[in-house]
Amino acid sequence: MMDRPHYILLPVNPLFIAATVIGAFLMNLLPWGQWIGVPDFVALVLVFWSIHQPRKVGIGIAFLMGLLMDVHDANLLGQHALAYTLLSYFAIMIHRRVLWFPMTTQALHIFPLLLLAQIVQLVVRLAVSGKFPGWLYFTESVVAAALWPVATWALLAPQRRAIDRDDTRPI
Repeated sequence: MMDRPHYILLPVNPLFIAATVIGAFLMNLLPWGQWIGVPDFVALVLVFWSIHQPRKVGIGIAFLMGLLMDVHDANLLGQHALAYTLLSYFAIMIHRRVLWFPMTTQALHIFPLLLLAQIVQLVVRLAVSGKFPGWLYFTESVVAAALWPVATWALLAPQRRAIDRDDTRPI
């Protein structure tokens, strides 16, 4: 088993959570959002905070962010909202289990959640328009799951304490 450092995390600042969710939304607004393989940053950040802070970021925020994404994409109203709500719900359901695993195994647990969100969006899109975007559509979930370690490192960075080498303190 790999020996990794155990950090004592500081409490998360609610303003930082809001800034990361807004930042992810702004990243989704960039023109690369329609390219194949570009992950849904809002979904990635929502699943991260739903796992790490389920009492602060939950289904309500996921629903609101989904409505904002629906308005931005000019899609059927509720498509992203439904997908993000289910994503947040299932992330909260497994949040205690996921945090016990190393980062790569966490990414393997996150992948089906992100894939489910994409499948929900695809089913709604197929029901309305009948157009299948192609199998490369699902590369978003693969790329987002691959970005999970980077997202975890970046989003937990403000909460980490400096490693203190004082041997006289118990913590």
